[in-house]
Amino acid sequence: MNKSETTSRDREILSGDISPVAEVKTALQGFMSDINSKLQQQEDRLTMFERKSVITGRPALSASAEAEVPHQKAFNAYLRSGDEDAMRGLEIEGKSMSTAVAADGGYLVDPQTSDTIMSVLKSSASLRSIANVVNVEATSYDVLVDHTELGAGWADEVGTVTETASPQFDRISIALHELSALPKASQRLLDDAAFDIEGWLAGRIADKFARAEAAAFINGDGVDKPRGLLNHTIVEDSTWSWGNLGYIATGADGDFDGANPANSILDLVYALGAEYRANASFVMNSKTAGVVRKMKDADGRFLWTDGLTAGEPARLLGYPVLIAEDMPDIGSDAHAIAFGDFSTGYTVAERPDLRVLRDPFSAKPHVLFFATKRVGGDVSDFAAIKLLKFAVS
Repeated sequence: MNKSETTSRDREILSGDISPVAEVKTALQGFMSDINSKLQQQEDRLTMFERKSVITGRPALSASAEAEVPHQKAFNAYLRSGDEDAMRGLEIEGKSMSTAVAADGGYLVDPQTSDTIMSVLKSSASLRSIANVVNVEATSYDVLVDHTELGAGWADEVGTVTETASPQFDRISIALHELSALPKASQRLLDDAAFDIEGWLAGRIADKFARAEAAAFINGDGVDKPRGLLNHTIVEDSTWSWGNLGYIATGADGDFDGANPANSILDLVYALGAEYRANASFVMNSKTAGVVRKMKDADGRFLWTDGLTAGEPARLLGYPVLIAEDMPDIGSDAHAIAFGDFSTGYTVAERPDLRVLRDPFSAKPHVLFFATKRVGGDVSDFAAIKLLKFAVS
């Protein structure tokens, strides 16, 4: 407003044409109109943003992305270039890992990679899939077994009751041993952004661990490895006692009986206690399965039946069959078929964490990945498993 306009307005006010109250009211109305306009613009922006956020078909945001993606990026950076800064800066929930990151450069594998490895182990042809698997946070796992009978007796109404025998417990200690794998890759391959480093690492470690575990659970000697099923003393079932595994003989050296080959399999099934048969399985390798699959009963029906649905195991006499390639072939005095409730009879104890150490120096220009896992296994109920021995007696 220029000087002449101000003078004219002042004359109007002094002359009484515009009162001071009206002037203030007019100014306030202009101010409120300006404020309301700005508020309306702000409300329009918020409404537009809200509508965009709830558009039909908009993909839902992943709840786990914030927790997993930074870890995967940091883990990839560590594997590719050895950059530890990103790994050290992560805040990881304690419930996701059982031990802290050590100062020696070892790091726990991120949750996604660890899940991949575990799924491969469970799908491999190993006793793990039918055994009792427990996670422990100690150096060993103790199983307490009550294999004795509680004493009891009949008494009349007025007779005295004598003291009866008390049950006794046995302790089976399963030590955890270190299972390791040492795959490698060239630095040039690791630098390729299109290379799935986590998938490759998980696949290599899973394959190594699965084969090593499967062999140890069957034939391991218990020295720096799990004690296998066939490493225990095996005696004729008629003389069986706790601490040994009982066997049934086929009646022919290195083969089934020529006249009635299926009889020994039936004897094996009914040598196992009724309380174990309800959850029992057969364990044998592919060559033995090929022989057994041809057997028929007296009416010409096959004893072996394939699974009716995808993923269902084949069945022998109605019991599932696990094909474990580490079981021995049919031969003289070989214990080529096992039958029992392995969820009771064999226990696998393991620590849930998997460690990976990156070594870019020892095998230049390759980078070594040293992965370790602690696992143990042993028979936990000697009455729950029976073996078929290919021998005369």
